[in-house]
Amino acid sequence: MNTQVLFSLTLTLFIVAGANATTITMKNNCQRPIWPATLTGDQKPQLSTTGFELAPGASRSVDIPGGRWTGRFWGRDRCSTDASGRFKCASGDCGSGRVECNGAGGAPPATLIELTVEGSGGQDFYDVSNVDGFNIPASVVPQGGRGECKQSSCPANINAACPAQLQLKSGNDVVGCLSACTKFNEDKYCCRGAHDKPETCPPSEFSKFFKDQCPEAYSYAYDDKTSTFTCFGGPNYLITFCP
Repeated sequence: MNTQVLFSLTLTLFIVAGANATTITMKNNCQRPIWPATLTGDQKPQLSTTGFELAPGASRSVDIPGGRWTGRFWGRDRCSTDASGRFKCASGDCGSGRVECNGAGGAPPATLIELTVEGSGGQDFYDVSNVDGFNIPASVVPQGGRGECKQSSCPANINAACPAQLQLKSGNDVVGCLSACTKFNEDKYCCRGAHDKPETCPPSEFSKFFKDQCPEAYSYAYDDKTSTFTCFGGPNYLITFCP
């Protein structure tokens, strides 16, 4: 095979491989810096970044490789580095001690953006979830694609209305709103044990609070009907904090 043919074949393979990649753009509309984080599931390699600082008004993109991918994104808030050099956040902290989370998830409460690319039937599935509680308003919307491809959003500041028994505080400030599962660790709130199916795990007074605040977002484990969104056609996605 001559050099020109080999170059052309390599270029073609590169273009085909790159064509199916999905770009996730994260934008900070909050009035203070936040530190977005990423976590890849299914024991696949983590993305090129697993955590970074995002100034107010700034945005940053990260590519998801082609093929099936599942993972989550969230924002960490009120982060700083202590005298020993350890990085820590008041909410959403992943415990790595660094800006990069390196495969660690965020500690509840944290507003999650969950995404599956090329899932069942070749469609993408995405949602905003308060199942692990809430810390920062967030939304996700496909850029392109076919089908419904609607925005999923939790724009409300749930911290401001959070019941006293669910509040996570830093000093006098409420920095997160815990889910009932995290707070009370009872099967009826966590949908486990005898409550491990929709029929035996109905909405609770606490999940109804989250649903009233953000009707499009997951409020507890079996809140699928109004909280899961789909899109075909390999769209890119815009995730906005404080939409």
